[in-house]
Amino acid sequence: MIYLLLSILFNAVLFVIIKLFAKFNIDALQALVVNYFVAFLVGLFFLDSSIVPTEIITEDWFKGSILLGFVFISTFYATTLTSQRNGLSVASVASKMSVIIPITLGVILYNEQLGFIKIIGILLALVAVYFTSKKETGEVQQASNLLYPILVFIGAGTIDASLKYLQTFHVPSNKIGLFSSVTFFCAFSVGILTILFLTFRGKIQFSGRNILGGIVLGLPNYFSLYFLVKMLEAKAFESATLFTIHNIAIVIVSTFAGILFFKERISMRNALGIGLALFALFLVTY
Repeated sequence: MIYLLLSILFNAVLFVIIKLFAKFNIDALQALVVNYFVAFLVGLFFLDSSIVPTEIITEDWFKGSILLGFVFISTFYATTLTSQRNGLSVASVASKMSVIIPITLGVILYNEQLGFIKIIGILLALVAVYFTSKKETGEVQQASNLLYPILVFIGAGTIDASLKYLQTFHVPSNKIGLFSSVTFFCAFSVGILTILFLTFRGKIQFSGRNILGGIVLGLPNYFSLYFLVKMLEAKAFESATLFTIHNIAIVIVSTFAGILFFKERISMRNALGIGLALFALFLVTY
């Protein structure tokens, strides 16, 4: 349970930092690339043993780390485009609704059983995520713009499902720190190639504030992944229940962080979403 709480806490911290990016005019893509490298370095600092590259590439989970690195940066970019074209609420809802992907795979791959009460709780959780996250007017105005929310939905769901699969079958407990570090380095590698491509096309302007923002983001980002994998390893709940609790708790904590730190206001719809979320949490842990 402690890993679940820590994962929720660090994800909420990420929310606060990313919200500050807009306030200080920080380019999110540049900051994210720096953040991945910082997260990699943080992981190295906490490792008990030295890294041997020739041994890492033979690990069962190495190919999974490469995949996750690509999906991390791709999902972020899709989220950025969704926010710009459709609104932040659409991006948020698409991301959190993706919990249905690891839930479905949990039933198929791990033979997890969902009783009637848990199914109702999960469905209510999805409704709660929609109501709680929708803080602004956001809609898919053109059919062509539907692509980006779909990519966010698939990307976020793929990340959660892949982490569960790798943790279950390939990542031993003593390699979680190394796995997290290598995954962030893979994300950094993809990100730096993206930056170089955009620089070549003249679409990037570098700024010290972007580097600083990435450094600040890197530490909590490493621990958000580390404790997420530790949470999955602990098996306090089935993955369907765990991902439901995890995602909806992040939405609730992030909402209250927005109210506390950014003076955001919640509508009656948001308040209804919070109420439904609490009831859904009761049902899935019943």
